[in-house]
Amino acid sequence: MKITSKQLRESWIRFYEGKGHVNVGAVSLIGDGSTGVMFNVAGMQPLMPYLLGKPHPLGKRLCNVQGCVRTVDIESVGDASHFTFFEMMGNWSLGDYFKREKTAWTYELLTKVYGLDGDKLCSTVFEGNDAAPRDEETASLLRALGIRPEHIFYLPKSDNWWELEGTTGTPCGPDNEWFYPIDPENPAPVFPDDYVEIGNDVYMQYRKTETGYVPLENRNVDTGFGLDRMLLFLNGLHDGYKTDLFAGAIARLEEITGKSYDGDEAARKAMRIVADHTRTTVMLIGDVNGILPSNTGAGYILRRLMRRAIRYCRQLGVEPAATMRAVAEVFIDEVYGEAYPLLAQKKDYILGEIGKESDRFETMLEKGMAEFEKCVAGIARKNAFMAQKDPAYVPETVIGGKQAFRLYDTYGFPLELTEEMASERGLAVDRAGFDAAFREHQEKSRGDVHAGEAKGGLESHSVQAIRYHTATHLLNAALKAVLSPDVNQKGSNITDERMRFDFNFPRAMTPEEVKAVEDLVNEKIKEDIPVVYREMTLEEARAEHFVGVFDSKYGDVVKTYSIGDFSKEMCGGPHAARTGELGHFRIVKEQSSSAGVRRIKAVLE
Repeated sequence: MKITSKQLRESWIRFYEGKGHVNVGAVSLIGDGSTGVMFNVAGMQPLMPYLLGKPHPLGKRLCNVQGCVRTVDIESVGDASHFTFFEMMGNWSLGDYFKREKTAWTYELLTKVYGLDGDKLCSTVFEGNDAAPRDEETASLLRALGIRPEHIFYLPKSDNWWELEGTTGTPCGPDNEWFYPIDPENPAPVFPDDYVEIGNDVYMQYRKTETGYVPLENRNVDTGFGLDRMLLFLNGLHDGYKTDLFAGAIARLEEITGKSYDGDEAARKAMRIVADHTRTTVMLIGDVNGILPSNTGAGYILRRLMRRAIRYCRQLGVEPAATMRAVAEVFIDEVYGEAYPLLAQKKDYILGEIGKESDRFETMLEKGMAEFEKCVAGIARKNAFMAQKDPAYVPETVIGGKQAFRLYDTYGFPLELTEEMASERGLAVDRAGFDAAFREHQEKSRGDVHAGEAKGGLESHSVQAIRYHTATHLLNAALKAVLSPDVNQKGSNITDERMRFDFNFPRAMTPEEVKAVEDLVNEKIKEDIPVVYREMTLEEARAEHFVGVFDSKYGDVVKTYSIGDFSKEMCGGPHAARTGELGHFRIVKEQSSSAGVRRIKAVLE
């Protein structure tokens, strides 16, 4: 059966709506913090409160197609089957139908709607253990549907059981996984080597206690089938980058590079990486809770993806910013624009941010690559020298942690990128040494905070005055965000009791603008963001978009402080170690200071 990604999405929803389900739509890719993960990694994750017992406002039968991001296998992207963004087709019963209906519907969908051969379907069920019995009920239902008995396999808890690890009182239970031959034409496929999982039905029929499991009164069904993987099977393909999700992006890369995806193995890997990472970049920046590349949290993962794509663009011999923007346009205009309409609305913003990040990294990449080559060459020289002196010498194969930290700190190389490049040379990286160098750097930064090298408008260097000084950085960034990027600091005065901040702006702020600035500063305080200190050349600071107030006061090497990607300023200090130390920020007064200059007085409470 040949089918497009659009047809697959629509057929899934149409089938389950026909079984009384309500399409709840997709939610943000970005985790809300309630489940302890940065991104939504499964279709069921946003529905966890309802699977745990909270009534859903749309009823007991739900379905959707949910975008997901998983980054544990970033280094594996480049083969035919790994992706960082994918879509999960799901449906749920919240205390309504159970195994009999679900097994029948899954079998009907796979055989009648998608045309898979029922004789080739395999299924696995829970084999049972001391805590819960063998799932003979599901096995019996599968046999009754027509699944051949020799195609039903009983597997242990590690394979066919779902529960929230480390919890008690939560629902859990066996799952029923569905498999199909990798090559449907194979006359005698052997399970599991010649099969691949296409989806699973989880049956939450128990409640976990401290001593075991007890039957659950309101039993749930949680179904998840990967759209990308199903699309592969239904079109008889073996390469995930051959589906319509990627075909346009790969064709655009072939056009830009002049290389053949099918004829050049190295180019094929690079194209896969650029295509996959650009797709995920588009989805994360264009999300309803969109993020930007940074050095912390989810933003760090995004930066890591983008910088890996940039490196592989260079391997393909093409300009990264233009190439990634061209590929991004394909995903927005031709692939996901209808299913995710916000992408089209944010298109210019997405393309602009891709260009900015590429420009940031490009300015340092060549220097960083040269530094990396020095590290590799130094190891090679040492090994050659020592081998001449001692035939029993064991060659060194590890790049030092301080060297890796320099690549991160000075040239913007995520540690994982250095590790990947090292692996390509048969080397490893001293991760423990990197962590130690990072801690040393943080301690030095904290020391500079308390040393108070430059007053920066402070009348004292008390802890409270230092906090006020840090707040001026947040205020400056908030004014730029709310009023105009052209707003700049024109002066400040800080005591232990209050801060005064002057900035260019042609009119009085409205009450709504004052509140928006105040709220944004408090939001960043609440996020408890580390204040990161770095020394760099003035040229590097400009390239990384650090803001300076008076150019004349900076030398060739400047001190910089960044608060995530929200505030980046060249400044002498001192500063708090984290924004969470500041307390609550309140604007007391906004008034004129002089022609074209406004003044804000504020306090920390």
